[in-house]
Amino acid sequence: MMVRTGLPPMAARVLACLFTADSGDSTAAELVQRLAVSPASVSKAIAYLEKLELVTRERDPERRRERYLIDDDVWYRAWSASTRSITMWARTAERGAGILGAATPAGARLQRTGHFFQLLAEDMAEAAEHRRQTLRTQSPAEQQ
Repeated sequence: MMVRTGLPPMAARVLACLFTADSGDSTAAELVQRLAVSPASVSKAIAYLEKLELVTRERDPERRRERYLIDDDVWYRAWSASTRSITMWARTAERGAGILGAATPAGARLQRTGHFFQLLAEDMAEAAEHRRQTLRTQSPAEQQ
């Protein structure tokens, strides 16, 4: 499912591994061993997942290693990153409309696109914050 929705295969494997670990975290060495892949593959996948804000990095002072983890705010952060991306699309389309002029067909199309993305970004931000607050006030049984 993760690959079908656009995640690179190794990033999908690492993410699935982290999600299915009871602790929700692992070191690079643990991921390498569990997935039977190279350290470079894990490193590249982690870098990609961090960029999407799906994984966070934490220093383990006892073992002097980094741990990669999935926390309770993972989907809020990922959704927020997506919202920022949509906002960038909106601003870029609006700048393009300004350059081309709203009276031209391309300018009008970019203006509509920018407006659509701006409204979508606002809706996404509002929905994410609403769900975040709702989930914080509900017990795990109520969330199902």
